[in-house]
Amino acid sequence: MLTADDITTLWLSIKIAGITTFILLLIGTPLAWWLARTQSRWRGFFQALIALPLVLPPTVLGFYLLLLMGPKGLVGQFTEALGLGTLPFTFWGLVIASVIYSLPFVVQPLQAAFAMIGRQLLEAAATLKAGSTDIFINIVLPMAKPGFLTAAILGFAHTIGEFGVVLMIGGNIPDKTRVVSVQLYNHVEALEYGRAHWLAGCLLLFSFIVLFILYSALKIQTNSQSGK
Repeated sequence: MLTADDITTLWLSIKIAGITTFILLLIGTPLAWWLARTQSRWRGFFQALIALPLVLPPTVLGFYLLLLMGPKGLVGQFTEALGLGTLPFTFWGLVIASVIYSLPFVVQPLQAAFAMIGRQLLEAAATLKAGSTDIFINIVLPMAKPGFLTAAILGFAHTIGEFGVVLMIGGNIPDKTRVVSVQLYNHVEALEYGRAHWLAGCLLLFSFIVLFILYSALKIQTNSQSGK
């Protein structure tokens, strides 16, 4: 059975993942829109920068974030000057690290969805004197709904499963930064395989349900758009 500590870590992980996904959608939407539409020579640079967490070992990313947000880092010195202290080993430090680590899982599906929207449709709406905001809200957002669904689910699920980054930034502080992946590691390290099985089984079931909902929702969305 799940222990009280297990449930606490699950709740903390869900809380971090929810806040992270919300922030990612806020910053990822304009970023993905710009990447999908721009002809700037800097496009490739920013695409590579955003995709870096996909290939970079999480511990490497966590190490540099730890230095950046530490007392001698630029971000750490800035937050200390504001009287906020440093971010490592805090809840919001975990959120910021999660946002950076999960950024490509949100931006890339949104960028793909935006890129599929034809320019002719947007230009036609503009000739009818529709403003850029109206075009984005009434045309782009409905047509990109599958991309938003994919981005939200993948961003949330990926944040739940983090280990290397959160361990480097958050450590293993009970009721504060100990997330579910770290708790699973603790069980295995302590040879508590029974508790590890329960926690790992919950994560396995969660992952399957997330993917099942994603593919089912995308199928329904595709069928509705095709008129079936």
